[in-house]
Amino acid sequence: MPGTPLKSIVPEDRTAGLSHDELLRYSRQMLLSEISIEGQKKLKASKVLLIGTGGLGAPLGLYLAAAGVGTLGLVDFDSVDASNLHRQIIHGTRDVGRPKVASARDRIRALNPLVDVVTYNEPFTAANALDILREYDIAADGTDNYPTRYLVNDACVLLGKPNVYGSVFQFEGQASVFYAREGPCYRCLYPEPPPPGLVPSCAEGGVLGILPGIIGLLQANEAIKLIVGGGETLIGRLLLFDAWKMKFRELSLDKDPDCPVCGTHPTVTELIDYEQFCNVKPVREETPVESISATGLKARFDRNEPVQVIDLREPHERAYLKFPNSKAIPPGQVVRRMDELDPSLDAVFICKIGQRSIFTIRSLREAGYRGRLMNLSDGVQGWINEIDPSLKQL
Repeated sequence: MPGTPLKSIVPEDRTAGLSHDELLRYSRQMLLSEISIEGQKKLKASKVLLIGTGGLGAPLGLYLAAAGVGTLGLVDFDSVDASNLHRQIIHGTRDVGRPKVASARDRIRALNPLVDVVTYNEPFTAANALDILREYDIAADGTDNYPTRYLVNDACVLLGKPNVYGSVFQFEGQASVFYAREGPCYRCLYPEPPPPGLVPSCAEGGVLGILPGIIGLLQANEAIKLIVGGGETLIGRLLLFDAWKMKFRELSLDKDPDCPVCGTHPTVTELIDYEQFCNVKPVREETPVESISATGLKARFDRNEPVQVIDLREPHERAYLKFPNSKAIPPGQVVRRMDELDPSLDAVFICKIGQRSIFTIRSLREAGYRGRLMNLSDGVQGWINEIDPSLKQL
């Protein structure tokens, strides 16, 4: 049942003693009767895999290390970028350009050299997920894309591991614990991924830097309860947080008996192709979307060629870069407002990185629009790179 205390997920035969230095370091935590010296020993014996060392993985890694989790696995294949630093506090300015797992490892070791840090500077895929996760007690999902979220979920179900879940977007975050042995899994909540391009990523829609810190700490809190045992977990509960309104809400989650992974008659019994499942792989039969580079569009502007530019970005995105002679239409309104487009003129669609525009163009084609439709390659980011690099600082 939701909120029911569980026994520690750390195997009873895995023991760990505490040194004098550890007794001193964790003394304030061990004063809590719910933790005590026995709980601290379980923390030291535990192994947690952090999938992603970004906004969520940063507070997860730091606080689990500070709490005395014995082994932390870090999976990430990205490098630190300056745009990460407002929220990914495990990395610093001097780490820009370094692999995130290396930067995170060094910061964790500086905080607590007693923690064993194992790094995997590679993508988490169906080919390696089971081999990596098998060595750990808990998976902490700090990813930001649907294929990996479904992969983490399915791997956890197949291996019988709890999945401490978190996600963030703009000012809103979610947290839960998906543990098929005790309650629902991620697929029970989201049986199917959204259509590609419908939900903007944080790179497109933005995120308040503090938000992943809050959600990541909630995940760390859940991981500690699972390790120590006792306490009311988020199994069977989805916690929703709005940072701008400072409101928490909670939804009760039920296990789906027809879930294809954790239901009574599962049809997914091994890991699958998750990019295909989430429709992020290009479909061969689908007509490619015509694109135009930023340089090509600028040349048309300079020649005063008639072209209609449709800006799909949100108002706050347009605030720092306004395209000349563009018309702002939200992606969800384009099809019903296609009469506002002139089929006799080429239409160029722009967004931040060129993903929402592809989805919108295909929707217009399906709706029967006959004019020429083009996607600005790499979106506004392409314009910055090719036309005005000074805008990188905005």
